[in-house]
Amino acid sequence: MALRSDRCFAPALPGKRGNPLQEVPLAATTENPDGPTELSRRSWFAVLKRTFAQFNHDNMLDWAAALTYYGVLSLFPGLLVLTAILGLLGPSATQTLIDNVGRVAPGQGRDILVGAIEELSKSGGLAGPAAIIGFVGALWSASGYIGAFMRASNVIYSMPEGRPIWKTVPLRVGLTVAVLIVLALCAAGVVATGGVARYLGDLIGLGSTGVLVWDIAKWPVIALLAGLAFAMLYWVSPNVRQPKFRWLTPGGLVAVLLWAAATAGFAFYVSNFGSYNKVYGSLAGVIVFLISLWISNIAVLLGAELDAELTRGKERASGRPADDEPFLPPRDTAAMDDDEAAAVETKTTD
Repeated sequence: MALRSDRCFAPALPGKRGNPLQEVPLAATTENPDGPTELSRRSWFAVLKRTFAQFNHDNMLDWAAALTYYGVLSLFPGLLVLTAILGLLGPSATQTLIDNVGRVAPGQGRDILVGAIEELSKSGGLAGPAAIIGFVGALWSASGYIGAFMRASNVIYSMPEGRPIWKTVPLRVGLTVAVLIVLALCAAGVVATGGVARYLGDLIGLGSTGVLVWDIAKWPVIALLAGLAFAMLYWVSPNVRQPKFRWLTPGGLVAVLLWAAATAGFAFYVSNFGSYNKVYGSLAGVIVFLISLWISNIAVLLGAELDAELTRGKERASGRPADDEPFLPPRDTAAMDDDEAAAVETKTTD
């Protein structure tokens, strides 16, 4: 699996090798757009073409496979945390989560998730200790996923990792905590339905009307929270100084929509046309589960690539050469060797 790219560890020089970006022209303008979303329609079209070209050029399918591995390591400790917390709310909250997972997860993959949640929920009497142990394990495992995503982000932005380990480890752990908090809010939104929603509605005085409104509005809210998690990932992970933090990014929203569409489409395919049981037998559930995680990571990485190309499009619309890589200044160069740091600084300050 090719997980390293020369674009990540050596800044590309003009004419050094072929670059798919040079095949998709983007006319420079005399105006400097304030943000990527202010690009012209022609520029947007070029950005979309370059996004797919760069996605392939950066070997993002391989990186999605690597993230799937780290995702598997972090998923079940994360489920332990989630079920332990939900155990404090009572068995109905856990059952609501199981019902929603059963509707969303594809094919036999849902059996793995539902079975894991049911087994973990049996230790509801130890919700407090289980939550602490599970949180520590999930935090360590999930930070491995974030670390891999940081490396993939550097490939996307053509930037070597210049942050020393004493900066990257706290950064990835802190980012992991932030993302887990947002995902916990998403999970809370999922389980806040039916009897749980009525109980919470009565508790804060909303009544049945407020509960009905929430049942309809919760999915857009959950989608926005997921978009916020992606925005944090996309802004913090790469070793580049981006113009400013955006609470929601085009790439984040695209990642959410692609993930939802791809998951639903794959679930439909597995249920109606797939023959995984015939081919893989008892391993069918595991195969379906891994493929669904891989598809999800493809959506996340494609969103990151889109945000990077939008930023690149803004730079090019301002007159920056198309083959300038990296195209944003680094956050830190302390971990780079002198020649590499000098090359990066020269390319990003011209």
